[in-house]
Amino acid sequence: MTIDAAALRTDLEAKGIDVLRLIYADILGITRSKDLLVSQLERTATNGPTFCQGVWVTTTRGGVLDGNDIMSNGLQDLVSCIDPSSVTMMPWEPGVAFAIADAFEPDGSASALAPRSVLRGVIAQYAALGLTPVVGPELEFYIAERAENGDWQRALSRTGRVYTTGAWVDPDGTFLHLMRMLDRMDIGVVAGNHEFSPSQYEINLWHGEALRAADRTFLFKTAIKDIVARTGKLATFLGKPWSDEGGSGFHLHFSVVDASGKNLMCEPDGQLTTTSNRLIAGILAHAPALAAFTNPTVNAYKRLGPDTLAPYRANWGHDNRSSMVRVPPERGAGTRLEVRIGDGAANPYLMIAAVLAAGLDGLTRELEVPPTADGWSYENESAAVLPTTLATALDALDADTVLREALGAAVVDVFSILKRDEVERYEQACEDPGTRDVTRWELDEYLEDY
Repeated sequence: MTIDAAALRTDLEAKGIDVLRLIYADILGITRSKDLLVSQLERTATNGPTFCQGVWVTTTRGGVLDGNDIMSNGLQDLVSCIDPSSVTMMPWEPGVAFAIADAFEPDGSASALAPRSVLRGVIAQYAALGLTPVVGPELEFYIAERAENGDWQRALSRTGRVYTTGAWVDPDGTFLHLMRMLDRMDIGVVAGNHEFSPSQYEINLWHGEALRAADRTFLFKTAIKDIVARTGKLATFLGKPWSDEGGSGFHLHFSVVDASGKNLMCEPDGQLTTTSNRLIAGILAHAPALAAFTNPTVNAYKRLGPDTLAPYRANWGHDNRSSMVRVPPERGAGTRLEVRIGDGAANPYLMIAAVLAAGLDGLTRELEVPPTADGWSYENESAAVLPTTLATALDALDADTVLREALGAAVVDVFSILKRDEVERYEQACEDPGTRDVTRWELDEYLEDY
């Protein structure tokens, strides 16, 4: 739990870094941080710094709940520890770098509530089988500007500009600047473009080992929000910020390799392996509970539905974008699954951990994969409909003993407490909680944080 703070200080000073921004994801996926003066690292980072464990049970609106007896036990400390390998330059803020922190209990044991630790534990379960999960994140987001009434509105209004770049979809160069800054961070960004809806964009990240991929996704989202905020605009990964336009997804490309790095998803003749089929079967078997982590807001369920190009049923298909799990056409080392249910507001650590845990159950229990969904699969009634509300997904999560054991009861319980509080507050605030329109409550609750 300790680091060589003197060596880290020397390395950072040699790179012209005088402030280290220590960041970590809370359970909601919100970035929590502290700026450390590099000149003082031996004092602040040798055994810490510490934070209040209340951060794990703080809502988006600032309420503090009593999950895992955190309040009952007097709001004890969590002790952070810098991961020196995660240090990442912030090229838009000269002299400042990010560093991701791990979280520990005061006795030195890993925090059961820290999302990064949860993911690391699931990866270890794969390692016990001689497997390494590989993940490629794919996220969409909107850029919004202030309207005259003070609300956030889409910065662009013209439709029909999917898969385009340049001044007509980026008139002030905000997106181009984003691409350049992300490239200089060296977090695996490879390409980007304007997406289907006005003022919606997608930036592609290269695949990699699951923990590093989650770290890169976390850095990516944190950086985009910070860079865009400096222009007076807002970048939001919220799944469905506008009633009249499409939502923003977080698709997860997923494969496994053996100890030699060989992709285990494809046979020499191009057919999917038994490993692939069992991973798919596990993901589909746990789809209702997975939805709580992949779609963790009240708002997320207004993105899902029939004929939306977002999943509606727990199904899978070959190169079928209407299914929950799509198998892209690439074969050989590029063979993978694309889990399409994810929402841009999802915590990358917990979402990846949950998907991996579900797939692992398919492997270990040797589950049989169901038939593929062909064509426009929203109409194929052989597959169950996914949860249509956050409350339904939370009920499924609470009943899923496999995911509970794989991820840890503590984090599942606290996640559920936080999310049921959101559901309760939403239902109290809205005259028609079942509306498919995006409500004022959702915008106030989620838009700026996510």
